[in-house]
Amino acid sequence: MLNPQRSLSELPKMSAASQVERAVLEEEFNWLLKEEVHSVLKQLQDVLKEASRRFSMPTPGLESQQKQENFILGSSTMDQVKGVLTLQGEALTQADINLKVAKSSQVLHFQFRDDKLWKLQQIQDARNHVNQALQLLGSHDESYHFKTGAEVNKLMDAVMLQLTRARNRLTTPASMTLPELATSGLMKMFTPPMPGDVMVNFYINLSKLCLTVYQLHVLPTNTMKNFKPAGSSVLHNPGAMFELNNNRFEVSHVHKVECVVPWLNDTLVFFTISLQLCQQLKDKISVFSSFWNYRPF
Repeated sequence: MLNPQRSLSELPKMSAASQVERAVLEEEFNWLLKEEVHSVLKQLQDVLKEASRRFSMPTPGLESQQKQENFILGSSTMDQVKGVLTLQGEALTQADINLKVAKSSQVLHFQFRDDKLWKLQQIQDARNHVNQALQLLGSHDESYHFKTGAEVNKLMDAVMLQLTRARNRLTTPASMTLPELATSGLMKMFTPPMPGDVMVNFYINLSKLCLTVYQLHVLPTNTMKNFKPAGSSVLHNPGAMFELNNNRFEVSHVHKVECVVPWLNDTLVFFTISLQLCQQLKDKISVFSSFWNYRPF
C-alpha cells in the first residue's frame, strides 16, 4: 500500500522532473521547426526538380535536357499492329504505325505529319502538379521560422495533395467515349489521313506508353442487332457501338501495344520518395503533439 505522506513529498521532485523533460522536448521541437523542417524541404525540392526536369519540353535554340527517344511498340503474340513512337518530354513528336487489316493481307501505314506533334495531357498535368508542389516548397526560404507543427502539417498536406494528383494522372488514364475519340485532334495528325473505319489512341499507364488501334464497321440501318451506345472507357472492347454523323458503328477489332518508358518509371519513384519524406516529417510532428495535446502542434 502506498504511503500518502511519501507520495505527497515526492510531488515537487516529479514536477521538477517533468519540467526538465518538457524543457528538453521544447528545445528538440524548436530545433525540428527551425532546422530539420528546412532540411526536408530542401530534399523535397531536389527530388521534385529532378522529376520536373524529365517532363521538360525542348526550348527552341537551346539544347534540350530531355532527349528524343524512340520506342518500338509491338507484341510477341500478334503482328497486326506495330508502331515506332518518338517521345520528347510531354510530346510525341513522331508516330509511325503499321496496321495489318483483318481478313486481308493489306498493310496500312500512317505517320504524323511533319508539322504536327501530340502533347500527352497526362504528362502535362503531372508536370503542372509537380511545379505547383515546387512553388509551395519554395514559398518558405531558409530564413523563415515555422511557429507550430500545425503550420508544417498544413504545408505537407498541400504538397502531398499535388504529388498524389501528379501520380494519379500517370496511373489513371482518362476515359473517353468512342465519338470523343473519333472527333479528337489526334485523328487529324496523320498522313495519309486515317480512314473512317480506323481510330487510334495514345495514353500513359504507369510507366508504359500505350497505343490502341480500333477497327470499325458500319452497322446497316436495317440491322436487327440491338443498338446500345458504349459509355466512356480507357479501353473499349470488340462489339462496342457508337453513333456519329447519323451513322452507327461497331468495333470489330481492338489492338493494344505498349512499351516501358524508363524515365516515367523514375518519376513515379520520385513521387513515392517525396510522399514518404512528407509523411515522415508529419509523423515526427505527431510524436511531439502527443506530449502537448492541449496545444495545437
